[in-house]
Amino acid sequence: MLDMAILGLLEERDLHGYEIRRQLRDNLGILANVSFGSIYPALTRLEKSGAVQATDSGPGPEGQARTPKAPHTGSLSGELAVLRARRHPTTHSRRGKKVYRITDKGRQLFVQLLAEGGTLDDARSFGLRLAFARHLAPQARLSLLERRRAQLVQRLAQAEGANVELDVYARSVVQHTADSVAQDISWLDRLIASERAAFHPAPADLTYEGDIR
Repeated sequence: MLDMAILGLLEERDLHGYEIRRQLRDNLGILANVSFGSIYPALTRLEKSGAVQATDSGPGPEGQARTPKAPHTGSLSGELAVLRARRHPTTHSRRGKKVYRITDKGRQLFVQLLAEGGTLDDARSFGLRLAFARHLAPQARLSLLERRRAQLVQRLAQAEGANVELDVYARSVVQHTADSVAQDISWLDRLIASERAAFHPAPADLTYEGDIR
């Protein structure tokens, strides 16, 4: 799921590793607990497979560290300090930041992961796929929604069947879950109807010249 999320973000634009983490945590919100300890191994794996490319960008406009100019400090100690900085720049100033870019192979992998469905019963997995569903072909997008709906209908039937032998408190918990599932099904019904309408738009009203007066 993390690989798919990273590829989906890179499909939008090139990103640094910390920007990927921020997007996952703040914008998508689905992977709020993701850490650099998970992101960078995933990026390395995707880079080795050819799904992404990484380039180094330094702090300067051309990827080079900027050498500070020696100002006239008015004191010998100040000018010596600037000279030492020029001769021995810090590691931080020389270090570039890797910018990751999706490749054609990565785009193919992304669409494949997106269309496979994975564990649609997992709300996080489905929510992530739906967030990137615009990258799917219309029929694949419709199939994603319909598979999720079928699973929720099955879950709703199981919840309603379990109500019979429960006491009032346990039954209220199950009923609350069933109500939430029913709301999700109604939401999916609206999305499915919208997708189908896009396939088969209603015919436009035709006006003939003979009807114009």
